[in-house]
Amino acid sequence: MFTGIVEEVGTVVALRGQRLTIAARKALEGMAVGDSIAVDGACLTIVARDATSFSVDLSPETLARTTLAALQPGGGVNLERALTPQSRLGGHFVQGHVDGTGRILSIATQEGAHLFRIGASSEIMRYLVEKGFIAVDGISLTVAALDVSSFAVSVIPYTYENTTLGHKDPGAAVNLEVDILAKYVEKLHGGTLRQAQDSVTMELLERHGFLGGR
Repeated sequence: MFTGIVEEVGTVVALRGQRLTIAARKALEGMAVGDSIAVDGACLTIVARDATSFSVDLSPETLARTTLAALQPGGGVNLERALTPQSRLGGHFVQGHVDGTGRILSIATQEGAHLFRIGASSEIMRYLVEKGFIAVDGISLTVAALDVSSFAVSVIPYTYENTTLGHKDPGAAVNLEVDILAKYVEKLHGGTLRQAQDSVTMELLERHGFLGGR
């Protein structure tokens, strides 16, 4: 489990087959083989490490569902070590189970911050609500606005400068993970909120922001 608060940007050393090696500093502190780490939002297991880098293996599912297969040596990746009982929960609960990818449509400057508009599939958009959480490349962000096929997040200067978002341009692909609470709400109501028949329950969910796109 993670919080979506990136600890550092690591540097890709190599991607050979399914083995990804990343150079890091802070993320190596206390790291042991078998530990979990989020790499651009994907929860991976440490299989090897030395004084300056660590390695993880990418499963076929990870390669198919995330942007990690496109990584190149020298590129940056967002890193976050798994939560400990003493950790501060500064973002939201992020599992590191990427739901799919989106694509940056535009980046605009807004009162010192950067407003990213990101296009996503209907399978992801259905879980988003205004002011709700979304993890973008492992970064916990708040949905500032949304429409049928895209959403916007406002990125403060610190996040822009200390994550890979500061090096992204329109057209770049990003990993997306929706808030797990939205999935549980859907599951408890018959598999899809759109088919729920209980009007009282639907009104309650809408009042509390779960049906923001309705």
